[in-house]
Amino acid sequence: MITDYHAKYYALELGRIGGHGVDRLGRALFDACVDLNPHQIEAALFALRSPISKGVLLADEVGLGKTIEAGLVLCQYWAERKRNILVITPASLRQQWALELSEKFNLPSIILDASIFRQQQKQDFPNPFSDQRIIICSMHFASSRAEEIRAIPWDLVVIDEAHKLRNAYRESNRIGQRIRWATEERKKLLLTATPLQNSLLELYGLSTLIDDRLFGEVASFRTQYTNYGGDITGLRDRLRAFCWRTLRSQVIEFVRYTERKLITRPFKPTEQEQSLYDAVSRYLMREENYALPSGQRHLLILLVRKVLASSPRAVAGTLEIMRDRLLRLKDEAQKQETALDQLLTGEEIDDDLLDEILEDQEDSLVEDESRSGEKTPEPEAPKIDLNRLEAEIQELEDYIRWARSIGVDTKTKGLLKALEIGFSFMDEVGAARKVVIFTESRRTQGWLKEFLEANGYAGQVLTFNGTNKDDDSGQIYQQWLAANKDTGRASGSRQVDLRAAIIDRFRDQASILIATEAGAEGLNLQFCSAIVNFDLPWNPQRIEQRIGRCHRYGQKHDVVVINFLNERNAADRRVYELLEQKFNLFTGVFGASDEVLGSIEAGVDFERRILEIYQACRSEGEIQEAFDRLRSELDEQIQTRMLDTRQMLLEHFDEDVHARLKVNLEGTQERLDRIGRLFWSLTGHELQGMADFDDRSFSFFLHDTPVSSVASGRYHLISKNQENVTGDFLYRLSHPLGEHVLQVGREHTCPVAELTFDMSGHATRIALVEQLTGKSGWLTLQQLRIESFDSEEYLLFSAIDDDGNNIDQETCEKIFYCNGEVNEASPTVDSQAKQRLEADSLRHTEATLSRNIEENNRHFAEARDQLDKWADDMEMAAQRELDDTKRQIRDLQRKSRQAPTMAEQLSFQEEITKLERKKRALRERIFDLEDQISEKRDHLVDALEKRMQQKTKITPVFTIRWNVK
Repeated sequence: MITDYHAKYYALELGRIGGHGVDRLGRALFDACVDLNPHQIEAALFALRSPISKGVLLADEVGLGKTIEAGLVLCQYWAERKRNILVITPASLRQQWALELSEKFNLPSIILDASIFRQQQKQDFPNPFSDQRIIICSMHFASSRAEEIRAIPWDLVVIDEAHKLRNAYRESNRIGQRIRWATEERKKLLLTATPLQNSLLELYGLSTLIDDRLFGEVASFRTQYTNYGGDITGLRDRLRAFCWRTLRSQVIEFVRYTERKLITRPFKPTEQEQSLYDAVSRYLMREENYALPSGQRHLLILLVRKVLASSPRAVAGTLEIMRDRLLRLKDEAQKQETALDQLLTGEEIDDDLLDEILEDQEDSLVEDESRSGEKTPEPEAPKIDLNRLEAEIQELEDYIRWARSIGVDTKTKGLLKALEIGFSFMDEVGAARKVVIFTESRRTQGWLKEFLEANGYAGQVLTFNGTNKDDDSGQIYQQWLAANKDTGRASGSRQVDLRAAIIDRFRDQASILIATEAGAEGLNLQFCSAIVNFDLPWNPQRIEQRIGRCHRYGQKHDVVVINFLNERNAADRRVYELLEQKFNLFTGVFGASDEVLGSIEAGVDFERRILEIYQACRSEGEIQEAFDRLRSELDEQIQTRMLDTRQMLLEHFDEDVHARLKVNLEGTQERLDRIGRLFWSLTGHELQGMADFDDRSFSFFLHDTPVSSVASGRYHLISKNQENVTGDFLYRLSHPLGEHVLQVGREHTCPVAELTFDMSGHATRIALVEQLTGKSGWLTLQQLRIESFDSEEYLLFSAIDDDGNNIDQETCEKIFYCNGEVNEASPTVDSQAKQRLEADSLRHTEATLSRNIEENNRHFAEARDQLDKWADDMEMAAQRELDDTKRQIRDLQRKSRQAPTMAEQLSFQEEITKLERKKRALRERIFDLEDQISEKRDHLVDALEKRMQQKTKITPVFTIRWNVK
């Protein structure tokens, strides 16, 4: 057993802040419920490297886990009680972030959007960004709430998919400018797999998000790096300070990925199905329709075309909504409701599918208004021709009857064969018989569930969408709540728990999950290895997101991707060809590269181009020509002219990368083993009498809880070697019970005492301690806290044996690995031993302070060099303007000398005189600017020097008389 002295040391060691290398990251790595990949550890260490840097850019290639790297950093900040943390991400990734932080890092978070923001303000929270949890919000919402964000003293701001803000330095980039202003002077962590796509200015733009003093003004950046003969080597050196990138080729030994296997299921619609498609297409192509008013025409057509390719059931339902609106329009019953409102309230398309489309439309309107300075007026409603309106209503009635009469369509029948193929593949490779079917329509989702259950899959089919308000989902939810009432998994949020309930049922009982776009956001389905794209989106990002639910880190089998393809539709065939060949979405180890997806910007723009082709082209020749033009444009966008530059600037060519990663992994494992031993022993000591412990499984049953918020039950220590339990019974340092154990351990009073350490009874040999067997001496432990650029804590041992020999720090630490007992005798430190211990403690403290000063000097030198380079950049921009003016004067002087007439000479002389005045003004401005820049630089350096001043606090922990037996 350990003693209170062990417990106090363990608690202080486990809660110690600061440190270097893996030592700094140890607590976060221990608490993280993730496999250890050395490149992720290295990236997180890079992000934590400098206490005075304003942030870094993590730019690992796609698929290497940048979210995990950021999560490790967040976990470490949380452990150090730096808890003002903001995550800004595209809207579609908000839920995924919340789940990753909760499941993998046990970090609480809240997704802030407009409705939750208003709701909290009504509850007397004037600024909902001030919260005890990690705040997650979209880029658009962060931009709209910039003032509230700026008011919070954030410890860290994470920006995911940061390349979307690479133009933030431009005044025209409204969202980027607002986010940059809201978060300036805050430490940032930028994440992107595509930091450089087409222009070096993209790197400049990203740098300004972190710190606008990493480089000078854009003019000097262009002069130095983007113009002909640019200093690429110099730029690489500048980037090393804040940009980190790991390649897949460097980590393939440590990260195992399976492959994607593509199966295409072509189908030929019947004449009745094809005729309906053609008829509705012609209707959509008409210039004037009452059901498609001009102000919302684009979006309505896009939504109708989505369901037109989905199922007759979805087509009929959508057209009924449109018909019903026209009937109301005819009766003038609801003049205020728009066509789009009515179509959306019909719940035909899943809400999540609309997020980016509607967000993009809203963005365009805002930009139009900002350019014109006034709100875009609503178009006037055209005068209604009742005869034409009646004819259109009748036309829709005909289409609805037509769609209803089709029954089971060809595509739906083909699903049975697709499932048979998928399940056969899974049987061959030994994977679980699980498949996810994706559709873009809730009506199609319901139709497919009915069809499959009537054709051999009764009781095996689940649905997943944005709401899941059906009775079956409600029953699954209630059953899950009952089964998990004592597991700690129930969060109290119906949305979160319903999601978990459906996924658990899919994993444990069902074979088929039919999901809408909501299912492609944030779900981890590594236990499933087949995906059916019943409806294939035009947006390549959404397709990649779908496949990524199953084909992700942790998947043990190759993943089958089955796509349906309408052979009778030329446009469908060409879209499929683009998605398969140009974007490389469906095959290979990694699927679509972020390099490619990043090139096309928002997928909505790509969708728009596709929709234009569907709407404008009638013959197969027109379709072929339009897609050839689009492909040519994509070839220009997805080009490789920046590839060599990208490699030169961003890739690490160190020969020791592999060796360094291996050492990183081994050192981390050793550190985590130590944390686990200390935490397990401390827990056993502090919960003695309250819990029954099983040392073989590293679990304990808590029967008498010391914390009101902690339930009784069986707890399992988090493990890196086996699958962990989920929920509240996974025991780690950040668990409320773990935090209680650490607090109690820190509070032990430890007077001078005699301790006997049992080396002979220790399970393994500790050579350094074995040498002390039979010896005795004195030992003292003190805590040194240094406040400088950052806060750091050190636990410093000083010890001697009775022969006067010093015992080093490492040996003292390992003595406390051994069990011990406190002897009844209360020893008194003799004066000679006391003087030795005090002198040794002083030397130990001074040496630690010197190392700290040396480390801070290195950080200070880096920051000062950065400021010097920034000052040079700023002066260079001003000098460049002066040089341009001198060049213009020389050109005019030459022209003046060659002018054939006095009038022309006089004209040139007038221009020269103006430029001479400008030259003198510029020289004066440069002198003033140099003084201003120098003053600003000196001010910043002074501020750094003040921060570097050490403030120290030494706290005695305990002094003991020691014996080793």
